Amino acid sequence: MKILVLNGPNINFLGIREPEIYGKENYEQLCNIIKKYAKKLGVETEFCQSNHEGDLVDAIQKAYFDKIEGIIFNPAAYTHTSVAIADAVKAVGIPTVEVHISDISLRESFRQISYVRAACVETVSGEGLNGYLHAMDILVEYNNRKKV
Repeated sequence: MKILVLNGPNINFLGIREPEIYGKENYEQLCNIIKKYAKKLGVETEFCQSNHEGDLVDAIQKAYFDKIEGIIFNPAAYTHTSVAIADAVKAVGIPTVEVHISDISLRESFRQISYVRAACVETVSGEGLNGYLHAMDILVEYNNRKKV
């Protein structure tokens, strides 16, 4: 199985930006944690992080042509603002799990709105970096059910 791990704005600033909310691990450490877990599951991973909405849309569309079988997606602030990203996820039809490091249901009211959620098979929120691993488990199970 081939999974795209897609991250939106400011995820490249993990460990710097509000470590009391997002933790002390940096983006490289996050990627290494995911790669190690993926290897254990026999999953191939690709990574993309961008602070630009159009780049994220392009990455989602590229995933379609690259035959990606699942997307783990932390749209970050674009969760609450981007219809274009939600439309891209819907358009490609690739099973996608929305991930948030913090529990967005306990944060500011504007963070509780997700345009992306309706296009995703599930949302994982508030599990820290382990949420990405949980999302991978969800996609592997989803893919296995689809094959039956």
